Amino acid sequence: MDMKNSSMISEFVLLGISSSWALEIFFFFMFLLAYAAIMAGNLLIVITVTFDSHLHSTPMYFLLGNLSFLDMSLSTITTPQMIIDFLRENKTITLWGCMAQMFFLHFLGGSEMTLLLVMAVDRYVAICKPLHYTAIMNRRVLLCSVLLSWAVGFVHTMSQMVFMVTLPFCGPNVVDNIFCDLPLVLKLACTETYVLELLVIADSGLLSFICFVLLLISYTVILVTVRRQSSGGLSKALSTLSAHITVVTLFFGPCIFIYAWPFSSFSVDKFLSVFYSVITPLLNPIIYTLRNQEMKSAMKRLRIQHISSR
Repeated sequence: MDMKNSSMISEFVLLGISSSWALEIFFFFMFLLAYAAIMAGNLLIVITVTFDSHLHSTPMYFLLGNLSFLDMSLSTITTPQMIIDFLRENKTITLWGCMAQMFFLHFLGGSEMTLLLVMAVDRYVAICKPLHYTAIMNRRVLLCSVLLSWAVGFVHTMSQMVFMVTLPFCGPNVVDNIFCDLPLVLKLACTETYVLELLVIADSGLLSFICFVLLLISYTVILVTVRRQSSGGLSKALSTLSAHITVVTLFFGPCIFIYAWPFSSFSVDKFLSVFYSVITPLLNPIIYTLRNQEMKSAMKRLRIQHISSR
């Protein structure tokens, strides 16, 4: 769809993944199943943590429930639109729909970034200061930490979107991706955007990289501390942290690649966009449930309670 350069555009065209109708149908069913699994897996974690008294009072699982809620919300911002587009010949999204998608994408992404830092602090206290764990990670601290993560996400997205909504879009309107995101949409503005490009790199790219490095440092400090205290505790610490390290790598890897170098000559790899919005939220429930005996035991208890109450 072409727009005249003299008029403001009202919608964008998303190129999607493939131009082949057969592949579009294949991707439709594949991503529909993936989205159903995302919602089911993460919702199961939220329900389990909410209704199991033991997990609900444990800081790590309280934070995990919030992480699953963020994963569900993050995937919902992009995946349903992508699934519908597989069946549409004209893959369009309104200008304000695009702006809303970018707003919530960075709002939830910034919140999850902060929450992962909080979860790293929780693991540090649990492993390195076990006797003071419940006193330090009390209910008030947990609630304030979750509220802080939402506040950071809001500031993160507003610091960029407040400039995006004022940009004029009057020329090309084709977004070479499966959903709207700042780097690609910013390039379509019919005005100089160099300063805003630097803002995106500093706000999203550099922030992602710094948070990732801080998390790796925190995990290294935990492992070194445990090794000094007890050589036998190192394997237990590695077992506990492996799930967190996997989740952190899966989340921050695509973010750093997409936002740290977003305005180079090559287009953003659509696979990374799919990874960020679909694969990571899909894998998180698997990582945290299949390798976690407490979570599996809590799910069994809730299932028995549900059966006995019928």
